[in-house]
Amino acid sequence: MSTAAAAPSFDPCDPVAVAQALIRCPSVTPEDGGALGVLEAALAPLGFVCHRLRFEEEGTAPVDNLYARLGTEGPNFCFAGHTDVVPPGELKGWSIDPFAAEICNGRLYGRGAVDMKGAIAAFVAAAARHVKAVKETGDAPKGSISLLITGDEEGVAINGTRKVLDWLQAKGEKLDACVVGEPTNPKALGDMIKIGRRGSMTAFLTVHGAQGHVAYPHLADNPLPRLARMLTAITAEPLDAGTPHFQPSNLELTTIDVGNPAHNVIPAQGKATLNIRFNDLHTADTLLAWLRERLDGVGGSYELDHFVSGDSFLTPPGPLTELVADAAERVTGRRPEYSTTGGTSDARFIKNFCPVVEFGLVGQTMHKVDEHTALDDLTRLTDIYGEVLRNVFDRIG
Repeated sequence: MSTAAAAPSFDPCDPVAVAQALIRCPSVTPEDGGALGVLEAALAPLGFVCHRLRFEEEGTAPVDNLYARLGTEGPNFCFAGHTDVVPPGELKGWSIDPFAAEICNGRLYGRGAVDMKGAIAAFVAAAARHVKAVKETGDAPKGSISLLITGDEEGVAINGTRKVLDWLQAKGEKLDACVVGEPTNPKALGDMIKIGRRGSMTAFLTVHGAQGHVAYPHLADNPLPRLARMLTAITAEPLDAGTPHFQPSNLELTTIDVGNPAHNVIPAQGKATLNIRFNDLHTADTLLAWLRERLDGVGGSYELDHFVSGDSFLTPPGPLTELVADAAERVTGRRPEYSTTGGTSDARFIKNFCPVVEFGLVGQTMHKVDEHTALDDLTRLTDIYGEVLRNVFDRIG
């Protein structure tokens, strides 16, 4: 458990002030840059018990994480997010300092404004307002509110959310429902809630042959025609047509490499890398079996290695999805679409512990130069999270 944090130099009820304090921390993965200290300073005075958790695995950089909980009774409603950000890239492309958190024309600029320090700030402000409101009414607090914040979402995702969840499980700590603050809205706040994600598997194919002179092909074994036939065999037809909650799976070739500098030499091997984004019709194991069946059909010597970033998952429409959708509609007047589009997120780990959905800011500028969010969106997202907190314990047991 961390020591008591100093009082914040900003109003924790103000999402813009909290977001500015977070953005000014240069927390490019895996560096913390002081971001978790900002959160502790905001949360500890509200009564949250804060745990700073550092995890390190051989061959990876150490990562700082934060788990903060207000209350001891169930149900435990968790907000999850990440304070780490991608690098700003070429600074000359930015119109402002990416870590200055400047406001211009009603927009807050900075790396992480959208993905996802803005959403974390909105939740902190919503929690601060909720705590204040409960104290003013004199009502007994219901359940618990927690935050699970990692510094390893934009990186290899080894020493972050997964390790925190393992730590919680070892302590007997239960999560009953979770909202991840990823920027889920394509164009306007209230557009979309993510209720699941497709899985992601990357495969590395190496086809072997025998090197030789191009003028004497009978003395060599050219692997490239086999590689071409193998790639045709796995890309000729779609994997599926989609399911009720998922778009079709897609297999994309990302690179084909030979590394042959000589025009008169048949190479000894050829390589290709592919990524499959797959829906709930598949698992990594069934896809590997499918790949090997297609490759074996071509024949020849090959190796197939792979890694899986996450399996597909779905939180079926129910109490949690309706809770967030109702809150978004109440604030924005727009009923969000339920979607499973996009890449992966840390929700792929949380889904093993409790129902989880994702809802945050508009994602049009995430990872881009001059990343920014409208101040009005920050205010309304805070209101949406506040609606969730007001109703969650009556609707999720």
